[in-house]
Amino acid sequence: MLRQLHDAVLDVVAFINRPDRDEVLIREAQIKLDRALFPLLVLTERFGPIAVVELAARVGRDHSTISRQVAKLVALGLIERHPRPGDRRQRDLRATASGQAMARQIDQARERLARRALSGWRVEDVADLARSLRRYADDLAST
Repeated sequence: MLRQLHDAVLDVVAFINRPDRDEVLIREAQIKLDRALFPLLVLTERFGPIAVVELAARVGRDHSTISRQVAKLVALGLIERHPRPGDRRQRDLRATASGQAMARQIDQARERLARRALSGWRVEDVADLARSLRRYADDLAST
């Protein structure tokens, strides 16, 4: 059973990470943003303030690459850099009001797509899946 769980998780992660799925989400959200940037915006909005190193770890990329991409988001006015309290040499990232609004558009688009995918599911089954995935993610993080 654990092999089936692992295979299912790999399938979900592979699906989520497919570039063509990113394009579908961007179109559904009706935004104009490079597909390499929108996950960084969403994660910054969700987990900010966040350091570039932590953001890079969350997406599994090198921090220097993420730093260059963050610079693009800053130039677009979607993310701001702020000195970290207690250590002025480090900077934390936060979504601007425009970045928050765009992240909401992406979240709403993701929800519409998920609703389509789960349209044949019972509400209880969706609730069970959400609860089980949250528990699994939390337990993995604590080991």
